[in-house]
Amino acid sequence: MTRGPSDSGPQGAAALRGSMDATTAPHRIPPQMPQYGEANHIFELMQNMLEQLLIHQPKDPIPFMIDHLQRDNDYVPKIVILGPPASGKTTIAMWLAKHLSTNLLSVESLIAKEYSPLAADARMHYQKFKMVPDMLLIRLMQERLKEEDCVRRTLFSYGLSQSTEQSSLCDTGWILDGIPETREQALTIQTLGISPRHVIVLSAPDTILIERNLGKRIDPQTGEIYHTTFDWPPESEIQNRLMVPAGIFEGETARKLLEYHRNIVRILPSYPKILKVISADQPCVDVFYQALTYVQTSHRSNAPFTPRVLLCGPVGSGKSLQAALLAQKYGLINVCCGQLLKEAVADKSKYSDLIQPFFEKEIAVPDNIIMKVLKQRLDQQDCVERGWVLHGFPRDLDQAHLMDNLGYKPNRYHLMYKPPPTIEVQTRLLQNPKDSEEQIKLKMDLFYRNSAELEQFYGDAITLNGDQDPYTVFEYIESGIINRLPKKVP
Repeated sequence: MTRGPSDSGPQGAAALRGSMDATTAPHRIPPQMPQYGEANHIFELMQNMLEQLLIHQPKDPIPFMIDHLQRDNDYVPKIVILGPPASGKTTIAMWLAKHLSTNLLSVESLIAKEYSPLAADARMHYQKFKMVPDMLLIRLMQERLKEEDCVRRTLFSYGLSQSTEQSSLCDTGWILDGIPETREQALTIQTLGISPRHVIVLSAPDTILIERNLGKRIDPQTGEIYHTTFDWPPESEIQNRLMVPAGIFEGETARKLLEYHRNIVRILPSYPKILKVISADQPCVDVFYQALTYVQTSHRSNAPFTPRVLLCGPVGSGKSLQAALLAQKYGLINVCCGQLLKEAVADKSKYSDLIQPFFEKEIAVPDNIIMKVLKQRLDQQDCVERGWVLHGFPRDLDQAHLMDNLGYKPNRYHLMYKPPPTIEVQTRLLQNPKDSEEQIKLKMDLFYRNSAELEQFYGDAITLNGDQDPYTVFEYIESGIINRLPKKVP
């Protein structure tokens, strides 16, 4: 007769429950692990790799994943620019492609490709019908996007001589100008795994677009777009060779606008979280800089992370209040360095005898003692699991280096809290009877002497004016915690 787990009596059942219940032996994750994951974007790396596996479904996943990692192209530009006729999308796309050193793909450039049977078929079809069938256009896109310069970050060399030559990584990627044109194209492109990271839609009133379109001129040599009113080239040589593009008259423009509006409302739902609409009814340079700012930002990551927030600022700037608000809303551990030292003395901890003499003499506690107390608190499990908001330390560059060397690094949301010393702040400070005017000025001067070095050390620091309504300040700090900072590409 075979005995099951229940046959071994209460002790066996308890042992079995103990072995199955993870809560009876919780795992303590060292703080270095999540810090490593955040610093190296491990979550995003694995997420991108899983997406590519599911899209392409290779027979042998291992070589596919190795090739994906070697490409190192998770952060190259992948941009779609859409807009009605005469909105300036081609000009903006060309400027972005030049600025980002990436590839510009349009219907015209795809069908003009040499040594491609697909492009040859597309040219013949375009000459007859003035359009390219959806599937033929998408096959052309697939063919072009598989080429090396679209899928891999490239290494190029530069220098005046062989002895001074240097190498650098160049982002390639792609920009689609006016593609997709229909919802069917958008869905087919998504099915094939062609996923943009940023989609820009230019918008302007139809009356302005019609007026703008009638003045459009094109340089047949460079493909640059000019305008008789808004963007006329100063060089007479360019002026003389400009041509009126085909189909430039009011009725044809109105027909194209109607077709665009009918299609765009069905395309936009395909890109709900990566879409930005920019008004094209403004100077082209302003449109370009808004587009450039958007495509250089990273979208909010789904990666789990433990906030490690640092608030720096002079006395009376509101650090304690902001720390309390952050702790209350996000469940962070509020770590005030001065309060930690006082609690260590009051609780008769092992550091009490070291700290007490400095309190009695009213002089600063040495950095090495402060760091021992701070280390003890930040290593506790609640800080590791829930994160922390630290204020009151570091106050200078040496303390920042000490904290950094011991592995306590504020993560990607370094928050500097640095308001100007206005009269209102000074008045608020003097309300504390323990603070004389001389002491306040001394502390303020000390902070501002060290603040520049701290701000430089924490390069991603967010600087803000604390002389505002506290909840306005909190909203600004909160946006720095929620919104992910861009990944720095070497």
